[in-house]
Amino acid sequence: MHEATQTATPRAEARLTVSTPERMRELGRDLAGLLRAGDLVLLSGELGAGKTTLARGLGEGLGVRGAVTSPTFVIARVHPPTGGGPPLVHVDAYRLGGGLEEMEDLDLDVSLPESVVVVEWGEGKVEELTEDRLHVVIGRTLGTDVPEPRPADGAEDGGVDVRAVTLTGVGPRWADVDLSAVT
Repeated sequence: MHEATQTATPRAEARLTVSTPERMRELGRDLAGLLRAGDLVLLSGELGAGKTTLARGLGEGLGVRGAVTSPTFVIARVHPPTGGGPPLVHVDAYRLGGGLEEMEDLDLDVSLPESVVVVEWGEGKVEELTEDRLHVVIGRTLGTDVPEPRPADGAEDGGVDVRAVTLTGVGPRWADVDLSAVT
């Protein structure tokens, strides 16, 4: 395909530094304010990066029922809303090796229009559900040039467990969303 005939996928991006687990939860609560029914959120990062902590904050911000914990062994949990917001479908795709075909039994395509679907380890597995998605990549910053926060920022030890978070909104849904507002 020639470059001139390709259609660019709209993208929005923001980068931030998160100094503590409580700040990661707060980020989730802040992000929840941008989410609506039909949104797909992919959480990526190594084991222990803070994906479930962020998902917990998303659940708090959406006002859903039940503790948001890692659904590793049940694969998916549905958290109904306590108010008028959308339910949260929290998926852990870590143990699933295939793509969307392997996840069909979860009926995410059926849940997506009326829910916020959050998938940990979903990269390369669920993007086909929709052209619109928010991709959150969490990485540890040790050994990088990311400045460590001052202890006043909430880091007890000057930033030993700091995370770099990249938010990327893909598709028309995210084209006009200011992701930097949550930083």
